[in-house]
Amino acid sequence: MREIPRWEFDFYALSLPRGHGFGDKPPVAAWSAGDGNGCGIVTENIQDGSFGLTLMRRRVDFVWTVTKRAGGFETIEAARRALERDLAVGLALEPLPPGVVMRAPLSDLAGREPSDAFRILLNKTHHPAAWALNQLYLALPKPDRNWVSDCQTTNFHTRLWEAQLLASFREQGLLVEQPFESPDFRIENPLGGEAWVEAVTANPPVPYNHVNAPFADMPTDREEIFFGAAALRFAKTIGNKLARRYDQLPHVFGKPFILAVADFQASGSMLWSREGLIGYLHGLSATAEEIGGQMQAVPMPAKHLLGSARFPAGLFANDQHSELSAVIFTNACSIAKLNRVAISGGGAPAGCRYTRIGNFFDRTPGALKGIPFCFDITSDEYRGLWPHGYEPWTAEMEVFHNPYARHPVSFDLLPEATHWFEQDGEWMCSSVYEASVLWSQTLITSTEQPAPTLDDFLR
Repeated sequence: MREIPRWEFDFYALSLPRGHGFGDKPPVAAWSAGDGNGCGIVTENIQDGSFGLTLMRRRVDFVWTVTKRAGGFETIEAARRALERDLAVGLALEPLPPGVVMRAPLSDLAGREPSDAFRILLNKTHHPAAWALNQLYLALPKPDRNWVSDCQTTNFHTRLWEAQLLASFREQGLLVEQPFESPDFRIENPLGGEAWVEAVTANPPVPYNHVNAPFADMPTDREEIFFGAAALRFAKTIGNKLARRYDQLPHVFGKPFILAVADFQASGSMLWSREGLIGYLHGLSATAEEIGGQMQAVPMPAKHLLGSARFPAGLFANDQHSELSAVIFTNACSIAKLNRVAISGGGAPAGCRYTRIGNFFDRTPGALKGIPFCFDITSDEYRGLWPHGYEPWTAEMEVFHNPYARHPVSFDLLPEATHWFEQDGEWMCSSVYEASVLWSQTLITSTEQPAPTLDDFLR
């Protein structure tokens, strides 16, 4: 038996139906079998101080399954001793439940030619990301039969986004289910709030190889940033999904419906496309003006996106799409994110340094630019940004609420996300994390080289 650190246990716990949602019986310690095929969790009842245990073991397809629960132990040590027999090395893997299809190994190409994006996981520098993605795949309640082949080949980013959504939802203690082919997820919090979520990626008009592609030119004109090509790509992506009328499906009807959008429309577009989504959803851009001796952000409305098609701006500016309750967005759906979560918890592979640079959201009234940062992601300073002691999955998740939603989404449903909502005619922001990242890049270098600094990126 090996006592496992919190970050590693938190990965395994994502396979539980409610993930990190242990309610009034939080985990206080966890052990792994020496062969990695078992995980024993000790919990403490906050009502009476007694201890309990939950035993997870790997099935023959390496998916975790709960095989035992017990309670009433007086000490952590007593609960640990009760786990010893079930965490011995060499025990048989658990059988598949009746009717359950064997899950294909993510590592088995089965003769397929992998995409360059999948192939990059084979590099030593990305082994933490490969391990993390496999854990998330094994944690999915019911992935599509073609999930593995998609992930290995042309739909890598679509499957990556689904995996990250699962991690973000269960990190917040949500019950996550996949009872139907679509939408992708049903989520529910302990209070009974629920929603259906469909994952979608904004893809380029012409496909390109994402690996080592030169960054696309970043727009500099304010109107182009908010209402240009990026906004139009989001509009078409969201419009195509709304046309499918998921809200009219019998299992969705009468419930909140959310679209979760990740951006891959151009190389490096995650660094700047967020404003395009805001421009499309709100029909607003912003500029800074001096008012009463102080610089303030002034909203600038627009009725149409740029271009000859004059696509309407402001999806959330009226009640024409009240069937859409909210849009979830992240600017960090990436292999780098997989690396950072695992490495900020467990440390970098020998000889490798991982540096994250970017901009924090500046909460100063009127601020339109972010606050630059540069961190070694294994540093205490970086880990100290997050209450988990490592980078959380939900750190970059933003929820844009439709003020005209027929079935609004409660903030309590996604308690650790950043929420944007309309109040008294003004768009407001609520965030649980003091450090909210607007955009970032992650650089991998050798420890034999000097550590990068912020100046290296600003030159």
